[in-house]
Amino acid sequence: MYEIENAAIDHEGTLAEALAAAATWEQRDLLDLGCGTGYWLPGYAQLARSVVGVEPDPSLLAAAIARTGGARVLHGSAEHIPLPDACVGVVHARFAYFFPPGCDAGLAEVMRVLRPGGTLVVIDNDHRWGQFADLLAVSPWATAQGSADVTDRWWATRGARRQEVRSSWQFETREDLETVLRLEFPPDIATKWLNAHPGTTGLTYGYVLFVIGRAP
Repeated sequence: MYEIENAAIDHEGTLAEALAAAATWEQRDLLDLGCGTGYWLPGYAQLARSVVGVEPDPSLLAAAIARTGGARVLHGSAEHIPLPDACVGVVHARFAYFFPPGCDAGLAEVMRVLRPGGTLVVIDNDHRWGQFADLLAVSPWATAQGSADVTDRWWATRGARRQEVRSSWQFETREDLETVLRLEFPPDIATKWLNAHPGTTGLTYGYVLFVIGRAP
């Protein structure tokens, strides 16, 4: 199901452009922290000098290892990254670990593996804009992601730059949209939204990037 979801992300390319502008990975060493099934690893590997995916979930890890595309995949977590000091130039964390407060251990570990002048880019949901944000606002499952105000303050006090990116999810079929929404939200919330939007195969979706660098 996550493969269907990932394939629907950012058909306009606005998120991809924002990530590249925040910290290019062309001919650099990139770490995808919390890489899941490894969906994004082959794309990174097309431009990067090297790509490493780190994933704590054993079932997702197995899928990432099995994926071809030139990336190395390791078992680990944000607090325990199995890499040496100062070995990567860019770290991406896509909806993984950084749900403040209480994330300082992971941030310290990322700074350890970043080279001087390297950059961490955290991709998070925008809880204030888009139809997906409207669904998050009424979903008890989103509680674990914390308050947007708390998250913004946490990153601001650590010197991160915040950037909003407006995009959408576009699915090939209505069935795919229904499958993903029922995965992401409780059945009653997903059903109510789907009934209110008959025939649609997409929804508006906002991202927030938090960008923080290691000093040169």
